Amino acid sequence: MFYKNDKLKTIKVNRRFKSRSEALKQKIIYVYCPSGMENHIGNIIDDYSFDMVVNDYSITDLNKKVICHYNANDLTYEQRQYLVVATELGAWVEPLVSYIDSRLGYTEVNLLQSSYFLHQKAFSILSTKRTQVTKRLVDIFSALLLSVVALPIGILTALAIKLESPGKVFYKQKRTGQYNEEFEVIKFRSMRSDAEKSGAQWASKNDTRVTKVGNFIRKTRIDELPQIINIFKGEMSIVGPRPEREIFIVQLETKIPYYRFRHAVKPGVTGLAQVSYPYGASVEDATWKHKYDIYYIKHHSTYLDIKILFKTVKVVLFGMGR
Repeated sequence: MFYKNDKLKTIKVNRRFKSRSEALKQKIIYVYCPSGMENHIGNIIDDYSFDMVVNDYSITDLNKKVICHYNANDLTYEQRQYLVVATELGAWVEPLVSYIDSRLGYTEVNLLQSSYFLHQKAFSILSTKRTQVTKRLVDIFSALLLSVVALPIGILTALAIKLESPGKVFYKQKRTGQYNEEFEVIKFRSMRSDAEKSGAQWASKNDTRVTKVGNFIRKTRIDELPQIINIFKGEMSIVGPRPEREIFIVQLETKIPYYRFRHAVKPGVTGLAQVSYPYGASVEDATWKHKYDIYYIKHHSTYLDIKILFKTVKVVLFGMGR
C-alpha cells in the first residue's frame, strides 16, 4: 500500500493529458479511499462504463493515469503524498465526485459528503449576483415569450377540460420552493376532481386518475403552462428542480442524501432531471432525478438553461413528457 517517494520520482515524465476531455475518455480509473471503504465505492459505481482499480499503491508509472480520491482527509500522510506525487508525474488527479460529474453528466449523490456543499463559491448560481440577475432576466423573457403561445393553447385546453369532466379548470397545490418556503403551484387540471379523496398519492405512469385530456396535456407539458404566473411572481424559474410536495419531501429526505439541497434554488417549470430521466414514481426514480438536480445546481450556466429549454421543446413536440 505504501511507496517510496524516491522510487516514484525517478520515472521520467514524458506525457501529460492535453485536456480534461482526454481524461474523461479513459477506460480505467484509479480510485484511492480510506481502507475499508473499497466495497462501498465498488457497489456505488459497479455499473459504470469504465473499469476501476481501488487503492493500488504499487503503481509507479503514473503518466496519463486518471486518479480519483474519495474522503481524502481520512487518508494517511503517506497516502496523500502518493496523490501529490501522482500529480507531479503527469496523472490527472481530482475528487471522485467531480470526475463522475463531468464524465456521466450527473452527480452521484451516494458519494456526497457535507464538504461538497461547503464551498459556496463553487456554486455560481448561489454566490454570484450577476448570475442570479441574468437567470431572472431569462425567466422574465422566457415567460413573456411563452405567454404569446400559451394564451390560445390555454383557452382551448380550458374548454377541453371543462367539456370532459366536472370541476375546476385550474389546479392549485402547495409545493415547497426556494429556502423551503411553500407556495401554490398553478396547473391545468389533468386528473379527476376526486383524485385525492383518499389522501396524497404519488402520481404514476398510466395513472387511472388521469383524464383523457389530462393524459395529452401531461405528455405535451401543456398542463404546466399556468406556471408562467408563478414565474412572474418570482416563486419559480423557467429552469430548475421540479417543485415537490412537503409530505413527499419528508419521506424522501430520510432515504436520499441531501435531498433538501435542491431548495437552495428556485424550482423550475422544466429542468435537467425532467429532460434526462423518464417518468417515475418511486424512491429510486426520485434518487436519479436528484442526481441531475444536484448536477444542475453545481454546474448552472445560462448556456445549460438554454440547452435544457431546447430539449424541453423537443419533449413537447414529440409528446415525450416526463
